Amino acid sequence: MEDSDSGSDSVAMLLESTTSKIQQLQKAFAELESQRAVTLNLKWKQIEEHFHGLEKSLKRRFTELEDQEKEFEMKTVQAQKVLEKRRAAVNAKEEASLTRLQEKRDVAVIAISNALKKNKNVRVECVSESESGTVNGEKPVDAVASESEVIVNKTLVGNDDVKPLTNPQLAKLCVEMDASGLHKFISDNRKNLASIKEEMPIALKASRDPGGLVLDSLNGFYIAEGSNLDVKKDSNLLGLRRTCIMLMECLSVLLANLDASAVTKVITEDAKNRAKGIAQEWKPKLDDLDLDASNGNSLEAHAFLQLVATFGIDSDSIHEDLSKLIPMVSRRHQAADLCRFLGLSDKMPGVIDVLVNNGRHIDAVNLAFAFELTEQFSPVTLLKSYLAEAVKVPSTVKAGNSSPATQNDVSDKELSALKAVTKCIEEHKLENEYPLDLLQKRILQLEKAKAEKKQATEVVKPQSKRPRANGVVAGYGPRNTTVTPTADQNFYAARYTPPTQYMYYPGPPENHVHSFIGTTTYNMAPNHGPYFGNGFQYQAPYLH
Repeated sequence: MEDSDSGSDSVAMLLESTTSKIQQLQKAFAELESQRAVTLNLKWKQIEEHFHGLEKSLKRRFTELEDQEKEFEMKTVQAQKVLEKRRAAVNAKEEASLTRLQEKRDVAVIAISNALKKNKNVRVECVSESESGTVNGEKPVDAVASESEVIVNKTLVGNDDVKPLTNPQLAKLCVEMDASGLHKFISDNRKNLASIKEEMPIALKASRDPGGLVLDSLNGFYIAEGSNLDVKKDSNLLGLRRTCIMLMECLSVLLANLDASAVTKVITEDAKNRAKGIAQEWKPKLDDLDLDASNGNSLEAHAFLQLVATFGIDSDSIHEDLSKLIPMVSRRHQAADLCRFLGLSDKMPGVIDVLVNNGRHIDAVNLAFAFELTEQFSPVTLLKSYLAEAVKVPSTVKAGNSSPATQNDVSDKELSALKAVTKCIEEHKLENEYPLDLLQKRILQLEKAKAEKKQATEVVKPQSKRPRANGVVAGYGPRNTTVTPTADQNFYAARYTPPTQYMYYPGPPENHVHSFIGTTTYNMAPNHGPYFGNGFQYQAPYLH
């Protein structure tokens, strides 16, 4: 910068000295003219104009160069400011990431320390209870646990477990290797599913072969071929499948809290071989699954992935194309953890592309956040694209050939999409990037329009006419049989036999309700359970 400033100053000085030099040249030229007989006035004017033109041209060029230099300096300053802002943003992100990581580490350390404290306190409590179990060969009067429960508690205390079970029957069934009993107990106590799921890893540790017990529980996951049972509508089969998945998850939790030497005792080589055989048997059945039909909530695909993850099946044939199953379980909250455990994190961009192409933008946004791919897949862009697809009107509706039911379906589709997008924005805290005001206003408009349509189309249902006490339907009197015959009637009477009182008179069906036909009573079977619009019934407590 200093060199350029000195250069511009020197050029300016040279330009200023141009006038004096022209004047010197003029004097010299005047002296030369005085010594000659011929006048040179005309020639000097031309020379003077030429030099003045050169001077103006140089000054103009110099001014342009100065302007360009200033512009360049301004651009340089702006570029430096942008670089400083970017550097500050990168530093801020790094600090925020380090802060979040440190917070997670602190939480993990606190959780571990609390678990260790509970370990020590509960172990002492369990040992004291087991030592005071009998006196002189007799049970105390206030003893609560049965003989089998005492055996189970001793087993758990010997294995250094976290706490005594509030559901000791779980451990008893595990000791007895009773897989069907486990299924029945979980089904009967599904109201306490949260506590059962928490204590199941402890109870499994009491079994002599936890891996084999879990594999035994998978019997009946697939119904026999040729069965007429509808898998999607059978609540018992759905509950059994969810229980199978839960037991495999609990076994994974147990394995995660053990060291490498203890893992081989929980899952033996025989159990691994059995699990591999089950996986090879299940995999061909997954080929018939439909991505759209599963809607990201396929129990079959989830069970297969959980089986491979829990028992550590490392067969190449089993691991082939595992990523294709992820879109079938994308709506289940265990999907992200399963992908990480199975080493499918690098396949997530392709999985997200598949979800977007199939109109499952909400699942794509959830996976993008789970695997930190929001820069590659912008959540706001995906959500806006999802809404744009939802509000598209089919060609039949545009042509005016649609029925009111079809138009209602279009409105319902837009309404459900708006609610899903709103929930996704709130869960991932995207309000600053995607404000909710317009979405909420649109939701209110659609709900109001839906309520008005429903109110306009509602009609009073016609009440069935009940017979009076005299057997005559309300609103209709008895027939008048004493009619004066006319000429036409006499003509037809000669040809046709008049109807007797036992013959049926044709007429409006509702006019012939006899007193001996009572009103029909319809009894609805109790406990139908929740019913959903897709035509399927399924019990909410089985959602695990």
